[in-house]
Amino acid sequence: MKNYTAITTFILVGLTDDPNLKILLFIFLLLTYLLSVAGNLIIITLTLVDPHLKTPMYFFLRNFSILEVSFTTVCIPRFLYTMASGDNTVTYNACATQLSFVVILAVTEFFILTAMSYDRYMAICKPLHYTTIMNNTVCIKFLIGCYMIALIIVLPPFGMGFELEFCDSNVIDHFGCDAAPILKITCSDTEFLERFVLVLAALMLLFTLVCVIMSYTYIIRTILRFPSVQQRKRAFSTCSSHLIVVSITYGTCIFIYIKPHAKEGVAINKVVSVLTTSVAPVMNPFIYTLRNKQVVQAFKDMIKRVASYFKGLK
Repeated sequence: MKNYTAITTFILVGLTDDPNLKILLFIFLLLTYLLSVAGNLIIITLTLVDPHLKTPMYFFLRNFSILEVSFTTVCIPRFLYTMASGDNTVTYNACATQLSFVVILAVTEFFILTAMSYDRYMAICKPLHYTTIMNNTVCIKFLIGCYMIALIIVLPPFGMGFELEFCDSNVIDHFGCDAAPILKITCSDTEFLERFVLVLAALMLLFTLVCVIMSYTYIIRTILRFPSVQQRKRAFSTCSSHLIVVSITYGTCIFIYIKPHAKEGVAINKVVSVLTTSVAPVMNPFIYTLRNKQVVQAFKDMIKRVASYFKGLK
């Protein structure tokens, strides 16, 4: 006879018990969170108001920034509250909600990055047909498709996850509700679920990565045929930011999730998860803005408009 306790709350272990380190970590996460939100909101605002940024590339960049803000907001504020208040308990429903949003947003990011690589392919390899093919309707369909595919991938394993049973342990060895430490404390047999998730993750990563590689293979071949060195530099500069973000995103995801068993390496994953949820969302706005003259100019123009507006109020 099974005699499982119905667990309604979990206890989050966090990252450290050292009070001094907790203070430093709190300040670090708060600063990175504020910078991330500010940087991505600036990109969102610029791509909405500046007429020079009304292109498919900036449409996808705006939606990528929305995903980044959402992703870091789902994770970091809750952890900051836990460290500030000392309340490290979280309800089962809140934990399931956080985990579902984290995974859906993360999977959607991969497909948005794939759509962005296809957009760069069309802009560089098919410039005469670019505006016709990559019109506003097509971009919106791409965006909706990214979210729909993410839901299709995520919902089956989540349906199986809700059937997991927990015995006497409700302590999650993490700072948030992550799949690996949750699977570690369940008393249900998770072998099939882990293998199912591994297959889905591998297929999703391989599919999107192959699409990105194919796009950039054609892009590089086309760029190398450009007669002018200046043209080649301009073309490579428009793609370099995206390639850097793709490398960071795929690298961290492969490190965290593509492994045989969820019950291994949780301690290392906690550190990598902090970097993924706090540092990466801060880096992305700087990567895209500092290497993009159009975005930098749009930012300068916006500062001038804001300054002239306040001068007019005096």
